[in-house]
Amino acid sequence: MSTEVILGVGGMTCNACVNNVKNALNQVSGVSNVIVDLESAQATINVDETGPNKKELEAVVTNAGYSIHEPGTDFLQLSSTPKKVDFNWADRGVWLQSAHNTKWCLIGCSIGDFGTIFLFQITENPWAWSVMSIMLLAMFNGIMTSIALETFILLKQMPFKEAFRVAIGMSLISMISMEAAMNVVDIVLTGGAKLTWWVIIPMLIAGFLTPWPYNYWRLKKYGMSCH
Repeated sequence: MSTEVILGVGGMTCNACVNNVKNALNQVSGVSNVIVDLESAQATINVDETGPNKKELEAVVTNAGYSIHEPGTDFLQLSSTPKKVDFNWADRGVWLQSAHNTKWCLIGCSIGDFGTIFLFQITENPWAWSVMSIMLLAMFNGIMTSIALETFILLKQMPFKEAFRVAIGMSLISMISMEAAMNVVDIVLTGGAKLTWWVIIPMLIAGFLTPWPYNYWRLKKYGMSCH
């Protein structure tokens, strides 16, 4: 005999999030069936007699990077007209999810950004580009590689067309601020468009911390993630 448990899940913005929540709950011993709905932001779980209780299921969801709320109230969802919800800065689940999103944005942006700077560095800037021109190109390439990486990751969970749509839906404000922060740190610490072993870590830290609060605000208030 099984018992049905319904959880309100906050922070889901796409089908990839639905799969993340579903997979996390299905791995719990005693869980026999899981249905996760993006539109209503709910998870319906069938639990065996010896299975976990509601608090334990809630912990699984929050550990996966999502928040818990009462079913049918204060939920976050992705739609053409984002819905506003009561905002606060104390939602641990949203902080975790926004950090996860920011991390993947950072990895993608760093590939194009660092790659561009490194190319000009090893070729000794044969085109005599100014530092500002190199940085602007690095920022553009960083955004492009971030979209490409996100599309590749999402292909494991959805068709290419949907994966690309989700990837290009990333917040440009988040990525531009991330790129700007990294390149400003590079210029301040090295005096130009240069990569050294000791400047990469400060660049990554600045690139992560700068857009993270904005990504939290966007996800918590409007249910929209940066990826």
